[in-house]
Amino acid sequence: MSAHCQLTGAQPVFGKKISRSHRRTSRRFDPNIQNKRYWLPSEGRYVRLKLSARAVKSVDVSGVEAVVTRIRARGERV
Repeated sequence: MSAHCQLTGAQPVFGKKISRSHRRTSRRFDPNIQNKRYWLPSEGRYVRLKLSARAVKSVDVSGVEAVVTRIRARGERV
């Protein structure tokens, strides 16, 4: 699943597109996924994370160490 946030778990949601004539066709709402690289001081290396825009802001608040710990506790590889 490519459009998936490693921190919040945000993933695509499906819905309907409604035209002017009110015909309904399927569409997909993708989260705003960004590839970010953070310096992890405890390991002395960079880590690449696929995060939504909202998760990038929460990394700024919580800190990269806490976020990586939370992702690894879920069993994802970082």
